[in-house]
Amino acid sequence: MSSVRRRQVKHDKAHSSPDEDSLSQEIPEKPTHSPPRRPQKRRFGFVFILGGMFGIFIALFFANKQDVIRLESWMENIDTLMDVIPQGILKDAKEFTEHERETVSYDSFAVGLQLQSLGVEAKHPVVMIPGVISTGLESWGTRMPSRQYFRRRLWGSWSMMRALVLDKAEWKNHIMLDKDTGLDPPGIKLRAAQGFDATDFFITGYWIWNKILENLATIGYDPTNAFTAAYDWRLSYPNLEVRDQYFSRLKSYIETAVDVGGEKVTLASHSMGSQVVLYFFKWVESPDHGDGGSDWVNKHIASWINISGCMLGAVKGLTAVLSGEMRDTAQLNAFAVYGLEKFLSKEERAEIFRAMPGISSMLPKGGEAVWGNATWAPDDQPGQGMTFGNLLNFRETNSTLTRKNLTTPESLSYLFDLSDDWYGKQVLSSYSHGVAHTIQEVEENEKDPRTWLNPLEARLPLAPDMKIYCFYGVGKPTERSYFYQEERDPLVNLNVSIDTTVTNSHGVDHGVVMGEGDGTVNLLSTGYMCSKGWNIKRYNPAGVKVKVYEMPHEPDRFSPRGGPNTGDHVDILGRASLNELILRVAGGHGDEIEETFVSRIREYADRVQIYEE
Repeated sequence: MSSVRRRQVKHDKAHSSPDEDSLSQEIPEKPTHSPPRRPQKRRFGFVFILGGMFGIFIALFFANKQDVIRLESWMENIDTLMDVIPQGILKDAKEFTEHERETVSYDSFAVGLQLQSLGVEAKHPVVMIPGVISTGLESWGTRMPSRQYFRRRLWGSWSMMRALVLDKAEWKNHIMLDKDTGLDPPGIKLRAAQGFDATDFFITGYWIWNKILENLATIGYDPTNAFTAAYDWRLSYPNLEVRDQYFSRLKSYIETAVDVGGEKVTLASHSMGSQVVLYFFKWVESPDHGDGGSDWVNKHIASWINISGCMLGAVKGLTAVLSGEMRDTAQLNAFAVYGLEKFLSKEERAEIFRAMPGISSMLPKGGEAVWGNATWAPDDQPGQGMTFGNLLNFRETNSTLTRKNLTTPESLSYLFDLSDDWYGKQVLSSYSHGVAHTIQEVEENEKDPRTWLNPLEARLPLAPDMKIYCFYGVGKPTERSYFYQEERDPLVNLNVSIDTTVTNSHGVDHGVVMGEGDGTVNLLSTGYMCSKGWNIKRYNPAGVKVKVYEMPHEPDRFSPRGGPNTGDHVDILGRASLNELILRVAGGHGDEIEETFVSRIREYADRVQIYEE
């Protein structure tokens, strides 16, 4: 076994929760004997079913792939579970595993070792703020029935899958927030796991921040100068402070790090975490909240590394809460559809997502000015045949709600019209999705927390010495608009879903029209503010310098996670060049990075209908 393999197995075992220890045992490279055929067949079948379901969850929560993990030991009740799974499904699973390619490993420390040899070493304390799926959620409830899950992760571990399979109703009760308050339901207490263990691996073997942590450690970082600011991504941003005092704790940690180390902090955020950073900047300045003053950010933050930040939301976020589906679920093969229908219907998924107000923070922002209207969109392509500006398209309608196709703001209204009142109240009281076209509007929004995570309504902090680095992947097809259908249901007034029967030569594939991005977040969202929006003075009055580095999606076809040159939204965290960029900024060498564009984002940004006054 190679040294890389031994290190990975050792790390996986060290970071597994108590109930997962038996799942992460080392697999001998050359088994000494062949296991019985039937148990092996059943084991692979169940692993794939859980893996398939996990893939569905990852797709729905804005990731795109998974590692298929072969495990030598499994749950004690595996045989009982296997008895309920049809043999045809097990046969499909076995055939799949026979064709699955192995992951190509590469030395995670190589980037750090190379930079170390060039004299790059730890300088700025690093605070990492993860994205929507990255943080595990563990139960701290001690009442029944929560007691059985005490300190077990109900999001981000195999315990989650076991609970979903064996007790779906109770898992739903735990994972969903109270629909009226947006806080914990009575008797239930889920909290974000803390420390590096919270974000380095999602489940055993599926790394998130681990490769970045390994390379940071190589140039001198450890728990004394690096920190993971994990959070409960289900909560609305105001409730992160109300329930968990998240922003107060983050402010305190940053102040301590600066006082002790004598250096300003580097913030590194991914995906939804970049919205959290924007909100924190406004919160910490506000005299009614963090009360740090208008110069707090300038005094404490040296740089902000914005990795694949969904600054203007993601169109994929709309379909998750509207109908509980996306392209990844609409195009599943028969095997995956079986697992999906067995455990969670799309109506159940939509219900779950709506009861997580944090998810809805990623609904598209900027309205028609950014995303286009009924005849035009800034990222429309020549000869496209239809505009991206209509986010939801309908071939046939039987509702007065949809006598025409719907632009982005119209689609949001459609969502709220079809949702229960509690959902619209939660979203609209927490977030705003518009554009501030004047300096006066921006200044008025300083006192409106609903606007603080929308960079088109709230300005950057007054921090002329801070630098922003936007690092993101491009070149991977990403959902841009949809064809939907409406159906009357005896139990529900109106049931909507992606119309998977629509496929044509204009790029519509099973009801989904693909555009540009990183496979999860659209290019307009990751790139507009970085390439142009923050050059507009009302959004950046202090003239904070912003540098863009785009990375083309060039996956290794033999690696399920894309290898060292992937541009995928989540897997990019393991990309060699991204790790190098992060280490250079943290080590005080960010000025050496040359701005790099490989997409047409500057052309699209010039077409966006937002201008200087």
